[in-house]
Amino acid sequence: MTNKDFFQALDDLETEKNINKEQFIKSLEMALTSAYKKMYGEAKSALVKLNPDKSTIKIYSYKTVVDEVLDPEKEISLQDARLIKKSFKVGDEVAEEVSTKDFGRIAAQTAKQVVMQKLKEIEREQILSEISEKEDELVTTIVKRVENGTVYVQLAGSNMEGVMLAGDQIPGEKYLTGQRIKVYVKKIKDSYKGPQVQVSRANTGFVRKLFEIEIPEVACGDVEIKNVARDAGYRTKISICSTKPMVDPLGACVGNRGSRINTIMSELNGEKIDLVLYSDDPLQYIANALAPADVLSVEINESLKASRVVVPDDKLSLAIGRMGQNVRLAARLTGWKIDVKPRSKVEVTEAVDTDYEITDLVDDENFADLEDITEV
Repeated sequence: MTNKDFFQALDDLETEKNINKEQFIKSLEMALTSAYKKMYGEAKSALVKLNPDKSTIKIYSYKTVVDEVLDPEKEISLQDARLIKKSFKVGDEVAEEVSTKDFGRIAAQTAKQVVMQKLKEIEREQILSEISEKEDELVTTIVKRVENGTVYVQLAGSNMEGVMLAGDQIPGEKYLTGQRIKVYVKKIKDSYKGPQVQVSRANTGFVRKLFEIEIPEVACGDVEIKNVARDAGYRTKISICSTKPMVDPLGACVGNRGSRINTIMSELNGEKIDLVLYSDDPLQYIANALAPADVLSVEINESLKASRVVVPDDKLSLAIGRMGQNVRLAARLTGWKIDVKPRSKVEVTEAVDTDYEITDLVDDENFADLEDITEV
């Protein structure tokens, strides 16, 4: 390969991989200098210079002008230096061009290894810079392959690969090579293998971003998402509130005839979504979170961050949910431990436990004498 072909290859590399040629040339000069020193010994002072404008590669050996030479590899006498140039004086650097023909196979291989390493470092920095802007965002990807339950996707519009582990997949979904899917960029980390992009469809962030995309009021801030609790593939509870008095948060999220919420549920493969009105009052918030079950009363213990909820006997299974899912998600959403009790098991007496704040959500109901509170 001629020098001209070599520099043309650098131009192509800059175009194809979007690598800054000047930065790459500096790395290449360092690599070739290292290879030259390895060939002739570390004691030798040398520098390789690349000139892309003239398509030249030149090696210069440097020696310091001294009165008495102690190290011939690094020093030259004043007398010998003035044979080259009469103006030289002690302390000056004398540069002598060295023929590139002296480079051997070992030196070339060393240079190649260092260059490849520098190239990987530059690419990694660029990838990290590009992908860091996508962290905590929803992106469209194409499924590249599925291996041992792990899905590898290519981020649309780039050469970056994302990894979706089994725990980040929606249960029951099947992923086919070439399929276009939306994913949430959960985490980006640098490793010795290069940047790793962890993506997810099971993360709560995936639901948040879907709401921002599909519901303009959420995107502009008129409706605020307070929290999300999710059992991916089965059910999600999302608490919302309005930041403007004239905006109905439930109506905005549901849309005309359920068009908005149905679009989101479709993307979630039919996963159920409970929209919960947020309240600063923990009593009301806990009651809202247990929807669709009816709640008779809520009692809380601030110090334990625990609550007891009384429901009609025929609504107990609905309040708890299949395998405790409804009450578990409500507890995650509100941040309170929730103990659900049927009305028939709660003796109606006067409230005597001052550690609890009691609220009645129906008339003529008042419950006290709490049993041990446990999270269902």
